[in-house]
Amino acid sequence: MTPAMPIPGHIDPVPVPRAATLRADGRVDLIGLTKDQLRATLADAGLDTKQAKLRAKQIWHWLYNRGATDFSAMTDIARAQHPWLAERFVVGRPEVVEAQVSSDGTRKWLLRSPDAQDYEMVFIPDADRGTLCVSSQVGCTLNCTFCHTGTMRLVRNLTAGEIVGQVMLARDSLGEWPSQPEGRMLTNIVMMGMGEPLYNFDSVRDALKLVMDGDGLALSRRRITLSTSGVVPMMARAGAEIGVNLAVSLHAVTKEVRDELVPLNRKYGIEELLQACADYHGASNARRITFEYVMLRDKNDSDADARELVRLLRHYKLPAKVNLIPFNPWPGANYQCSTPERIRAFSAIVFEAGISAPVRTPRGRDIDAACGQLKTAAEKKSRAQLDREAAAALPALA
Repeated sequence: MTPAMPIPGHIDPVPVPRAATLRADGRVDLIGLTKDQLRATLADAGLDTKQAKLRAKQIWHWLYNRGATDFSAMTDIARAQHPWLAERFVVGRPEVVEAQVSSDGTRKWLLRSPDAQDYEMVFIPDADRGTLCVSSQVGCTLNCTFCHTGTMRLVRNLTAGEIVGQVMLARDSLGEWPSQPEGRMLTNIVMMGMGEPLYNFDSVRDALKLVMDGDGLALSRRRITLSTSGVVPMMARAGAEIGVNLAVSLHAVTKEVRDELVPLNRKYGIEELLQACADYHGASNARRITFEYVMLRDKNDSDADARELVRLLRHYKLPAKVNLIPFNPWPGANYQCSTPERIRAFSAIVFEAGISAPVRTPRGRDIDAACGQLKTAAEKKSRAQLDREAAAALPALA
């Protein structure tokens, strides 16, 4: 087991990983278990070795290829065994507390766990792809000053099952069962929702292995991106043990400004972070590292900042793409978005140096689903109001 690692932030230290909260009904949720864990769980419940192996293979197929949530739908398992399974196990999905649809088609779900913790996920449709933005923690500890999520306290890590459950729920909502490799609306996953994925390493790794399993959800590792604010000690492990695309929340090119925007920089500085990027397993011109850079007026958007960004990327010989993100406002924010002219000028300097620097089109702003806006503000609403809003949203999500 990975040794506990302290997390900086509102609650410091927080041991990782935390024990999962057991369900009130005592049943075991099968979502999130590896094949070996599923087989062992069935054996522990009383099946003999041969039967546990067979049933695990059957159940796995129904869970991840057919999207079944009820044992009675598993037609190749004897009907007499369905009640036995239902008494001991459950095929979980996050509870949907609130579902919203943006005017641009972006969808956001406020989800609730069995222990009443709330978190969010977002689906962003495009003409040639559909990207699911997945959360890894309830809350966040990083305190990035431009990010609404960063104003939340960390409550706990999400389990592997809760992370995979977001993907399963999105597949449910999009009608993408049985699982097919072609013609999917959900083509990409980004670990860019609530939380810092590398401070929940074990659960994120285990969840993404299920997503990438050829017998499971079968999404290519090239279609998955893990975003970090720069947890340097865990980056090498992420490359070796997960191997997905890497995105880094950079947002500044000087120590003074990044210390303010991303306080983690006080622990792992820019040079240390960029060296870890240069060493990242699998990074190449074909698999460039993406640097996220939120554009903040008169803070990090000058021509000098753009030139320093180019210098740093060249110095560390990084195969890089820079996503320029117009700042998405939220109540109480102390920053303003750079002007369109300033963003274009910044982008042009980076492009002219031979580094891709597209400007990301804000998506889902009207439902607070854009980058840096995720926060469970729904806590302020009554449960009756949330139930009414969720019911009203269902036809739009069908």
